[in-house]
Amino acid sequence: MLYNISYKDPKIEREINELVGKSYSLIENLKKGGIGSPKLFITRCSAAIYDLLHVNNTVKFCNIELRPKGIIIGFQSRLDVYALVIPYYKLVLFKPGNSITFHIDQHYISVDCSKNSKGVQKFINKLELEKEKNTYYSPLDVY
Repeated sequence: MLYNISYKDPKIEREINELVGKSYSLIENLKKGGIGSPKLFITRCSAAIYDLLHVNNTVKFCNIELRPKGIIIGFQSRLDVYALVIPYYKLVLFKPGNSITFHIDQHYISVDCSKNSKGVQKFINKLELEKEKNTYYSPLDVY
């Protein structure tokens, strides 16, 4: 789900919290060793996100925040802030070459991992572990 979170809107905040859970507390954040990613350079994205990002000619960056039931990928376009909210059960990760692609339904964002790869790789490992812990599999998924 793609949301404009530039302004405080209780309805959008409630929808995000229902999808991915409330933000971790300070103590939980410290126990996990941080819940935010380093700055990630966006290399490719879906059409809807592309239309938002390419209204100005600045370098495109995003950050990822871990939540109990999913992730939030945040990025900025002009003065607006957008969030791509992805529950763990809908999150699909692809790792072609030096990039990582995050998919949900018709939206995707591909980020470059060649710079600051140590910090990014540590964060991605943490994200995969959280996804594994919070995604429930049916015995029928094997077939």
